[in-house]
This record gives sequence, structure tokens and C-alpha cells, in this order.
Amino acid sequence: MRESFRALIDVSPGFTTVGEAGDGAEAVNLARRHRPDVVLMDVRMPRMDGIEATRQICAETPSIRVLILTTFDLDEYVYAALRAGASGFLVKDGSAADLLTGIRVVAAGDALLAPRITRRLISAFARQIPPQTLSLANVTEREREVLTLIARGRSNQEIAEELFVTIGTLKTHIGRLLHKLGARDRAQLVITAYESGLITPGST
Repeated sequence: MRESFRALIDVSPGFTTVGEAGDGAEAVNLARRHRPDVVLMDVRMPRMDGIEATRQICAETPSIRVLILTTFDLDEYVYAALRAGASGFLVKDGSAADLLTGIRVVAAGDALLAPRITRRLISAFARQIPPQTLSLANVTEREREVLTLIARGRSNQEIAEELFVTIGTLKTHIGRLLHKLGARDRAQLVITAYESGLITPGST
């Protein structure tokens, strides 16, 4: 499967594969050596699984974006991968176009979740984490509104329309949220919204 992914990527304009690993530990070492824009990471691997490898890569080199690929679209993998710092999550049976789009999205600094993996799954696992309300102490009321809507799955256009602000103003709010909360991207903002208690699992 790695070979097929590599072949697809290498023949696609604008893409180059710089390394290929058979386990999580090797993936971490290759990421240190090559510092790629995006790492495609499997979940289940020998020696070190993809969740731990993602955690190490994201902690050591925040500029690297990790896109998780797995055949197991189970709730715990989604939540664990996002908490480890992954910027995206796709199942392996998606199309070639979906894979290339996913790489482009996370390389651009955005977050990506497979359509079948929704915020409901994140919400379910967030129930296990005690709220830490102090983590939002420096967030303004407007920023809380933006964070709430992001966690509810709204697009930038939908948020801007609901709050009667321009896209530019909204992006400024999101940028401040990322900075204040130490979040890598939109996926991390969703996790923070649930774990801080701003969003209650199952709320509408």
C-alpha cells in the first residue's frame, strides 16, 4: 500500500516523496532528517504506532503536518490522533483525488477530517476528559463565539454570516485563537473547545 501511495504522489504535479517508513520509529527518524511538509501516517504499525509517532513528530517539529491514514475509522483513533497533533484524518479506501486533496489541505495549514468522521465522534470521546475552564481565561467573548461555531462544524463562510463579520475579520479572530490557545490548526481548536468545557458533548 505504501508503494501505491508513493507512486500516486510522485506522478502528481507539485508533489514529491522524500521518505518511506515501515514503522513509527522509522517515520520519526525520517521526519527529523527530511523535515517534510506533510507526513502520511498509518495508525497501526510495529515498534511504535502512528499515534505516538505523530505525537513525537508534532512536538519536535511543529511545522510538519501529519495526515493520518487508516482502515480503522473508529472513534478512539480520531480523537487520539487529533490530540497527538494530527491535522487530518482519512480512511484508506478513499479515492486518489481525496488523498491528494487531503495533502494539499493540511500542507496549507488547514485541518481535514474524512466526511464520515464527524464532530459527534470527537464529542463522544471528549466526555472522558474533565473540563479545564481556566484554559480559556484569555479568550474574549467574540473569540469564544467563533471557537464555539468552529467546534460545531461551521465553515468560515457560515461563521462570518452568523456573526455578521467579514471573512477577513473572522480570520483575524481565528489567528488570535490559534495563538492564545497554542493550537496548530482548526482540528486542535475543536479539541480545545470540548476539553475546556466550552462545548458540552451532545449539545446543539
